Amino acid sequence: MTVNRVLHIIAGLFVMLSVALGYYINPWFFAFTFFVGANLFQSGFTNWCLMADILKKLGLKEA
Repeated sequence: MTVNRVLHIIAGLFVMLSVALGYYINPWFFAFTFFVGANLFQSGFTNWCLMADILKKLGLKEA
């Protein structure tokens, strides 16, 4: 698996989990959904993502 694939899996998992938690537990969990979206948005412009750096340091291939 590559960094890009794992990054998409993690982002999708975080969004689904935070929406479920926001719906069933507490609406403040939707703030986490916003945070994930904001991170994806800024990484599109800056071409930098902290999670991608972490995955690279864990030994995943970049491409």
